[in-house]
Amino acid sequence: MASTWWPCLVLALLFSEAASGFSRSPLRLLGKRSLPGGAADGIEVYSTKISCKVTSRFAHNVVTTKAVNNADKAKEISFDVELPKTAFITNFTLTIDGVTYPGNVKEKEVAKKQYEKAVSQGKTAGLVKASGRKLEKFTVSVNVAAGSNVTFELTYEELLKRHQGKYEMFLKVQPKQLIKHFEIEAHIFEPQGISTLDAEASFITNDLLGSALTKSFSGKKGHVSFKPSLDQQRSCPTCSDSLLNGDFTITYDVNRESPANVQVVNGYFVHFFAPQGLPVVPKNVVFVIDVSGSMAGRKIQQTRDALLKILDDVKETDHLNFILFSGGVTTWKDQLVQATPENLQEARTFVKNIRDDGMTNLNDGLLRGIHMLNKAREENLVPERSTSIVIMLTDGDANAGESNPERIQENVRNAIKGKFPLYNLGFGNNLNFNFLETMGLENHGFARRIYEDSDADLQLQGFYDEVANPLLTDVEMEYPQNAILDLTQNSYQHFYDGSEIVVAGRLADENINSFKADVKGQGAFNDLTFTEEVDVKEMEEALKEQDYIFGNYLERLWAYLTIEQLLEKRKNAQGEEKENLTAQALDLSLKYHFVTPLTSMVVTKPEDNEDQTAIADKPGEEAISAIPSRAYFIGSQPPQNPYYYVDGDPHFIIQVPEKNDALCFNIDEDPGTVLRLIQDPVTGLTVNGQIIGDKRDSTAANNRKTFFGKLGITNTQMDFRMEVTTEKITLWNGDEPSTFSWLDTATVTQDGISVTINRKKNMVISFGDGVTFVVVLHQVWKKLPGHYDFLGFYVVDSHRMSAQTHGLLGQFFHPLNFKVSDIHPGSDPTKPDATMVVKNHRLTVTRGSQKDYRKDASVGMKVACWFVHNNGEGLIDGIHTDYIVPNLF
Repeated sequence: MASTWWPCLVLALLFSEAASGFSRSPLRLLGKRSLPGGAADGIEVYSTKISCKVTSRFAHNVVTTKAVNNADKAKEISFDVELPKTAFITNFTLTIDGVTYPGNVKEKEVAKKQYEKAVSQGKTAGLVKASGRKLEKFTVSVNVAAGSNVTFELTYEELLKRHQGKYEMFLKVQPKQLIKHFEIEAHIFEPQGISTLDAEASFITNDLLGSALTKSFSGKKGHVSFKPSLDQQRSCPTCSDSLLNGDFTITYDVNRESPANVQVVNGYFVHFFAPQGLPVVPKNVVFVIDVSGSMAGRKIQQTRDALLKILDDVKETDHLNFILFSGGVTTWKDQLVQATPENLQEARTFVKNIRDDGMTNLNDGLLRGIHMLNKAREENLVPERSTSIVIMLTDGDANAGESNPERIQENVRNAIKGKFPLYNLGFGNNLNFNFLETMGLENHGFARRIYEDSDADLQLQGFYDEVANPLLTDVEMEYPQNAILDLTQNSYQHFYDGSEIVVAGRLADENINSFKADVKGQGAFNDLTFTEEVDVKEMEEALKEQDYIFGNYLERLWAYLTIEQLLEKRKNAQGEEKENLTAQALDLSLKYHFVTPLTSMVVTKPEDNEDQTAIADKPGEEAISAIPSRAYFIGSQPPQNPYYYVDGDPHFIIQVPEKNDALCFNIDEDPGTVLRLIQDPVTGLTVNGQIIGDKRDSTAANNRKTFFGKLGITNTQMDFRMEVTTEKITLWNGDEPSTFSWLDTATVTQDGISVTINRKKNMVISFGDGVTFVVVLHQVWKKLPGHYDFLGFYVVDSHRMSAQTHGLLGQFFHPLNFKVSDIHPGSDPTKPDATMVVKNHRLTVTRGSQKDYRKDASVGMKVACWFVHNNGEGLIDGIHTDYIVPNLF
C-alpha cells in the first residue's frame, strides 16, 4: 500500500438503548484453556488491568490486556470483554510489536446494510453478542506471529445512575487462567464528597482477599484496588487454574447536605437532584396482569409470589386494584380501594387464586385499568395529592380483541393523555419488546424485560421497589432565561426515593460569575422549591483535580446524556421528527467518538499476508434469543434497477426499464481528457473521469482504443474527495488523505459514506441510503502492446439524487422516452439499423451489445442496446465537448 493505513475491520456495534432504572457498569474478562502461568497453547496472557475513573458519576473505563505468542508458529489471540448495555465504547486499539492500529467511530447506516446482505465467507474476525441481562460481549481476535507481543485496549464510558441509594460498578471477572499482573483499580472523585464506598468479590471470601483488596475514601476522593498475586489467584495451593470467576462489585454514594448539586466547568453544567427525608406521596396503582395460557406453570407462580411480596410493602395511604386479562378481562374490585389491612388480606387471597386461562386481550385489559384510574381521580376516590401508576405484565403478543400494535398504542395514548406513567414488564422472550417499549416511552414510563429464571419473582419485586416511594410529582428544573443552550430533559412526572435526576446543558455565556438553578415539585403535603446557586469561578477552581478528573468530563457527560435521550425519543418518533432526532444524535456520536446505535467502530486489523474486513452486528433487546451476530466478508452489493454505467472503450450504457431496453454511445477523445460524468448541485456529488489509451493517429483513427484510467468523486457537503486509479484508491476527509491499494480488502465508513474495496475486483461507494456506485478494475496482460489496465464505473442506485443532476451519465437519471422504428439491415448484417426519435431528434441507430462487468471483470454479461453514433449526438444534451472539464476535481 502507498500509505501506512491497513484495511479496516468494521465492528458495527448496535447498542441496545439503556433500560430505565439503575445502571451497572459490568465488565467480563474471558480467556482460553487454562495452562500453568497463564499460557494456553503457547499464548501467554501476562497482564490485564481494568482502570476506572469516575468523576461526578461519569465513568471512564479502560481495559488493557497484554499477551505474547511463545509458540514457534503464528497463533490466534482473542480479546473478550463483557460491558454494560448502557455504555458507549469510545475507543479500541490493537498494538502488535509496538505498532498501534487505532479505531475510529464512523456512521453505521451503510455498514449495517452491508452486514445484512453479507454472505458467510471466510473467517470470522469479530463477534458481539448479548450476554445476560445487562451485559453484551465484545470479542475480537488477531493472528500474531511467533514471538510477537500484542496489546488490546478497550475504552468505554457511561453515566452511572443511582439505584436504591447507591451507584454501582459491576465487573464480571473470568480470565480462566493465571495472570502474572492482574489488577482492577478505580479512582472516584465526587465534588459533593463520598459518604460510603464498598467493594466485594463473589468468587473469594473476605479472609482470602487479604492484602489483594484495598479500599479507602476521604472527602471527595475514593480509591479501590484489587491486585491478587499468582498464589492468591489459584483455586487451591497447588492448582494451576484460577478462582477469579464471578462478580467484582464497587458501590458508593455521595454526601447530600443539600438536595441538589450544580457543577459548572468550561461552559457546561450538570445539575444533580436527589432530595432525602421527604414524606412519600400516596400512589394509586393498578396492576394489569396477563393470565393467558402461555403464563402457565412457573411464570404464573412467580407472578403470584412477586405480587404477594409487593402487597407486604404497599402503604396504607396507597390505593390499588388488579386487572387480569386473558381472552376477556377480570377485575378484583370495581374501583380502586385503599390499602387497609383488611383490603390487603383480601387482595392476598385474590392473588393466590390467580390462574392461567385462554388468549391475550392486552388492549381491553390496559384500557380497563386506565379507565379505573381516570374515574378514581374524577370522582375524588383518591387523595388530591396522590400519583397514579399503571404496571402491566405480559409474556406474549395480543391475539384477542384489538391485536394491532399501532391501534393498541393509539388507544392507550388517547386514554392516558399524559396524566400518569405506564410501566410495561415483558416476561421472557416470546413477545414484541419494541411494542412494549414504545408504548411505555410515549406514556412517560418505560419497558423492562423480566428474564425467565429462578429469580423472576425477585426481578418483578425489584422493579416495584424502584417506583414504590414517589417523593415528588411534576418536577421542573428551571434555569436563568436565555442563559442555557442545548438543555437535556428537565421535567419529570416523578422523583422516586433512592434515584437521582440529572440535567446538563451548555451556558450561553461562559464568562458568567454565578449560576442559579431552581427545582419545583409537588410533595405529599405542599408544593416545594429547591434553589441552588454557585459561584462559577470558585467552582472551577475547586474542580481542578488533575489526578482524578479526565479531560472535558462534564462536556462528555452532557453529550452522553443528550445522545441517550435523543435515542429514547427517536424510538417512538415518526417522519421528519425522527430524521431530525437521528441527525442530532449522529452528529454528537461522531463528534464525541461514541459507538451508539447510529455509529460503527472502524478498527484497522492485519491478518497474516491477506488483510481481512468484516462487519459485526450487535443485537438489541429484540434479538436476545437469536443466534449471536457474526462477522462476514463483504462483496459488492447486488445491482438495483435502473442502472447506468461506462465501461470499455469507453462505452456508455443507459438502461431504460420503462422500455425494457438500453441505449449506448461512445465518446472519442484524447488521453488526458477529463469528462463530467455526474454533477448534482443539490447533494453536492460530482464524478469526473480521465481518459487513457492510444493517442490520435490519422492512420488508425478508427482503431484506437481509449478507456477511463482515473475517476474523481467528490461530495462538497461532506468535505469528501476520492481519487480512484488502476493502482490505488485515495480518500480525503478534509485535507487528510488515506490511501489503499487494489490488493486490499477493506471497508471504510465516515460521515455517511461507505467505501468497500474487494481485492483486485471492484469497489462499492455508498452515500447513505439511495446513492451507490461500483468501480470495476480491469487488469490486462502486460505483455500485450497497447493494452492498459482500466476502470469501469457503474451507478446501481441513484434514487436520492436530485432532479437537477446532469453529466454524461447523470442526465439520464430522470425518465427518458424514445421510440424505435424502421428496423432494417445495416452495413454489418449482424447489426441492424433503425430510426430512433429521442429528445425531439430523429437519429439513425445500430443494434449492438456491450458488456456488464459488475459480477465478473474478466468475462462480463452481454447487454443488448441501441448504439447512438457521433459521440451520442442527439441523445446527450448539447455536444460531448460541453462535458470536458479541466481536471478530476
